[in-house]
Amino acid sequence: MDNKFPGKDISQEDIKTKFPLAAKKKDNHKSRFTVAGVEFGGDLIPVFAGPNMVESKDLIFDVAKNIKTIGAHFMRGGAFKPLTFPYRNKKYTETREEGIKWLGLAKEKYNIPIITEVMEEKYIDMISEVADILQIGSRNMQNYPLITACAKTQKPIMIKRHYGSSLRDWLGSAEYALIEGNEKVILCERGVSVPHTHRATSRFLLDLQVVPAAQEITHLPIVVDPSHATFWRAWVKPMALASIASGADGIMLEVHPDPENSAVDPLQPINYDDFKSLMLQMDKISNSIMGKKIFK
Repeated sequence: MDNKFPGKDISQEDIKTKFPLAAKKKDNHKSRFTVAGVEFGGDLIPVFAGPNMVESKDLIFDVAKNIKTIGAHFMRGGAFKPLTFPYRNKKYTETREEGIKWLGLAKEKYNIPIITEVMEEKYIDMISEVADILQIGSRNMQNYPLITACAKTQKPIMIKRHYGSSLRDWLGSAEYALIEGNEKVILCERGVSVPHTHRATSRFLLDLQVVPAAQEITHLPIVVDPSHATFWRAWVKPMALASIASGADGIMLEVHPDPENSAVDPLQPINYDDFKSLMLQMDKISNSIMGKKIFK
């Protein structure tokens, strides 16, 4: 670790005093822990899949059944959604407490662990009864009281990187969870804000360089979300495969039975057939390049 960093973003002093818990203690230091029977930091590359929004009970049951059969390790879905603007309509809305209930029922029926976002401290206990991993969304990456409160539950925490944050900021957010004695912290890259994104509808650019950059400094698992980062269905597959090749410790994908009619962000979800094909291709890449696997 000594003398490896030029100090442009992260200094040796940062590693010692700003995020000593998130920092690697030696070159081969890597967190390994298990969540709902799924290991992070080992030979498996966990896959999180599901819709952006928990739209209905029928939808979430259908997704749980299909992604479980295909091989996903966790189902993702937002019952509470931090949308960019406050306005909602009948299709573009939140299912909130009812959505959390549906996630719980799907989890029980199809035996699939759940990751879902927490937006407010007052809902932590309710969401914790269902979620196996509590997600801190990118907009809340520096909401330190929320991170602290979630960490105190000792539930595993996934912290999504804000699209304007540095690696230094991101690791600082992780430190707020780690300092509470919660050692099951996962980082998720989901795109950064840049002047040019190659499509008018794409808001962010996937920063795959942050995967090896972060892994030089932290022992925490690094997950990549190519769906939110690209905001374009056709780019999800190549960026997912590239994420595996970059050394990502996990992949998060938006999967929907009818992508074009998804209630939120219909430009980016993939359907079940594409998800199945992508899982097989990710497994090949992970085996041949990384010596790891997608399927348990």
